[in-house]
Formats: sequence, C-alpha cells, structure tokens
Amino acid sequence: MAEAPRLLVVGPSWVGDMVMAQSLFITLKRRHPGATLGVVAPPWSEPILARMAEVDEVHPLAVGHGEFGLGIRRAVAQRLKGRFDRAIVLPRSWKAALVPFLARIPERAGFLGEQRYGLLTERRPLDKKALDQTVKRFVALGLPENEAADGAFDIPLPRLAVSGDSQDSLRERLGLGGRPAIGMMPGAEYGPAKQWPLEYFHALAARLIEDGFAVRILGGPRDHPAGEAIVAGLAHAHNLCGETSLAEAVDLLADCEQVVTNDSGLMHVAAAVGTRVQAIYGSSSPAYTPPLTGNAHIHYLGLYCSPCFKRVCPLGHTNCLNHLYVDPVYRAVRDGAERIPALEPQ
Repeated sequence: MAEAPRLLVVGPSWVGDMVMAQSLFITLKRRHPGATLGVVAPPWSEPILARMAEVDEVHPLAVGHGEFGLGIRRAVAQRLKGRFDRAIVLPRSWKAALVPFLARIPERAGFLGEQRYGLLTERRPLDKKALDQTVKRFVALGLPENEAADGAFDIPLPRLAVSGDSQDSLRERLGLGGRPAIGMMPGAEYGPAKQWPLEYFHALAARLIEDGFAVRILGGPRDHPAGEAIVAGLAHAHNLCGETSLAEAVDLLADCEQVVTNDSGLMHVAAAVGTRVQAIYGSSSPAYTPPLTGNAHIHYLGLYCSPCFKRVCPLGHTNCLNHLYVDPVYRAVRDGAERIPALEPQ
C-alpha cells in the first residue's frame, strides 16, 4: 500500500481567498486519505486556518504585500526541506513559487505565470473560460490535469469551525444584548468601487433596529470610522470594527442571523460559518467570487459598465452601488429572517 503523501499548499494573501482555498484542502484530503497537509501562509491567516479541520500544519511566511523577503523565504524553505512530497502554489507570482523550490520539494505544481519555468515542475495553462471562478482555479490544482481542464468538477463548500464558548464570552464582554443580530461589513480592502454607501448601511440599520434586531458592524481597525458613521444615533447598534480578533470575528459572524456585506473577505467567512449572506456587488462580479454557500442572496445591478474590477469607478459615478437602494436589501433581509423579533417596549 502506497504511503499517504505529504502535501504543501502555498496559500493566497487575502482573507476571502484563504477561505475559498479550503475547498482545495477538502478536495486534497478526500483524494488522498491519510495525507498530511501543510499550508504556507501569512501570519494573519493562522486563526482562519486553525478553524479548518483539513489543515495539519501552518508555516507562517511573514512577508508583506509587494515585499520580496528572500531571507525570510529561505528560512521557511530550510525548515520544510525533506518534509513534503508535493507542493501546490496558488498565487501566480514568481516569488510565491520560491519557497517550494528552495525547499527542494520534488513535485511543484501551479499555473503558468511570471516566467516560473525553473521553479515549477508541473506548469499548467490557465483556461480562464473553463476555470471562471477563483475557487475553481484553486480546486483544479488539486486534481489531475485531465479531470480539471473543463471546469466540470465538484467544489466542496468551505466550512469553518465555530466556538460556542467564545460566542458566549464575546456577547458578555462586548455587551451585545439578547436581540437577534444582523451583521454588517462595510469594508472592502480592494477599494471604494466595492463599497455600498455608508448612508445606505445606516438607513438599513435604523430600519432593522426599529423592527427589533440588533446590528453589529464588523471589520478591521481601518473600518472603525465607517462603523461609527453607521451606528451614529442608533441604539442596539455596535461598532466592533477593530475590537475583535479574526478568530473572534468568525464566532461573531456565526452568531448573527444574517449579514449584509460588500464583496469582502468577511463575506466569505460568514458564508463558511453558515450564516445567511446578503451580498452586495459593485465593481466585482458574483460570477467570479460568489459566496460559497447555498444560503445567500445576491444584490447586483449588472449595469452596462459592470463588472469593471476597478478599485475606483473609472466613470466617476459608482452607479453600480449608488443605484442599489436600501429597500430591496431591507426586504431581502426580512424575507430571509428565521426569527422576526417582537418589538421591545419603548
């Protein structure tokens, strides 16, 4: 009987992409029972990877966006030498393939990109029509090339583990009360062309609070001012941006009835913990990076200029979001609510 392989994945650098990479991890474990799976990833991603049952080892690569960091890559590669049989490199950059190459991992697979001919032993062409979603591209690299070429393969949905004990302590520590919660994620690291107007978030929050819900704004420290704008003047609205760790955000999102969110990393986290997602798309496309769940409602106008995939609207109007008004999103939240709370006494 052949020994179970030792597999290494060089992971992506964004929260949403790392969540989507779990579909690959699940595929690898199903294809190779008993395999050891390690992931080379940015240190920030460790709390996310810790919630994935398929990941056996995490090897942090503390290199910033755009940083070459040859010395750091060499050090990580040195620790990996002799420990893995095959590496899968998800990013298409030249530097992403360096660690498996320097670690002398015998098989190193990835898509063609940035002249990586000497770094990869298996260089696959990328058919963007057949592999028309990010998650498909990830999963394809875990399959034999002849099975993956047409894009007609199963994609297992990500599923992050949740801590009930953490949820209880967070509700108490943050004073979140007992109302059923709607999460809101106003941030999008990519840029303003993916961000629904803050005044729309505020108006939606006010209506939902009047209906008996609580609202939780989640995001990083840079999203804190946006959170303040949304909760301004509202009772039962909590700006948690920058107040929680990434692991705590996982548990808080799982504790929400629904979330209303831009196309962002936390959108993918919410989908992966099973919370109903109201996903708002502007410059990006729900066909390319959809929330990987059967429990989502997509809000997308599909204007003639969409999707442009730009950080800032090239036409200067951002009508793909400005014309996506509050009413249809509010109705979708109410239609999808498992519990319609009774109004509290005034």
